[in-house]
Amino acid sequence: MKRILLWVLAFLLTVALAAYQRLTGPTHPKRIKIAGKTYRLPRSGVSGKPACINLPFEGKILYRHHKTREPWKEIPLVKKGQEFQGCLPTEPPAGKLDYEVLLKIDGKEVPATKNLVTIRFKGEVPPLVLILHILVIFSAMLLATRTFLAALFGENLRVYVFWTFYLFLAGAFLLGPLVQKYAFGVFWSGFPFGFDLTDNKSLIALLAWLYPYLRALKGKVTTKSVAVAWLIMLVVFLIPHSLLGSELKYTNSSQG
Repeated sequence: MKRILLWVLAFLLTVALAAYQRLTGPTHPKRIKIAGKTYRLPRSGVSGKPACINLPFEGKILYRHHKTREPWKEIPLVKKGQEFQGCLPTEPPAGKLDYEVLLKIDGKEVPATKNLVTIRFKGEVPPLVLILHILVIFSAMLLATRTFLAALFGENLRVYVFWTFYLFLAGAFLLGPLVQKYAFGVFWSGFPFGFDLTDNKSLIALLAWLYPYLRALKGKVTTKSVAVAWLIMLVVFLIPHSLLGSELKYTNSSQG
């Protein structure tokens, strides 16, 4: 019974951690409230497809390339069904647009948000690859948390540590790079080639579990080494998903 309860606790903690980093990430849709109803403004789009915004009021969208001084371009929100729609043009993988939505409410032009919204485009990842990646990373986080609980309650740690390390290895250096290649055209944009936190988070988590893994190979894994590895993983995965992700640098000629 104790082991079942520890698995349930590990699962709940992992779900909470995964949900936190996903919901706080810069590519999660931005929620806005209009007339008591919640609407979402996209902050992630698929390269090759327009990113459409549907809202209940007339208005327009102003946009330009991220981190440029281009003149703002304008897209009207046009009637479509019961709402008004405007579609941002697509960008290459890792391309970003900054945009603002201005709505006509009671004869006045009102911004839908206080700050600009940034949307990043990415290549389409095959569903099977994406699902496998999510399952492996989630399983690695789950096993890491279960290993930590096993250390606290005096269980044998060797098998738990092995599975945790192997799952992080598969996530960081097999499926993760494959997702990056489909989404942004490169297998790896973390250290030492870049600052992509998604890659670097997986790398740090893997390295954190390397020491307990090496200890486990010798049959000498300790509670302290597992606790330190889990705490490092916890801090790493509290960083919002996709923060400082791959980003296309626009040339001066595109800045106008």
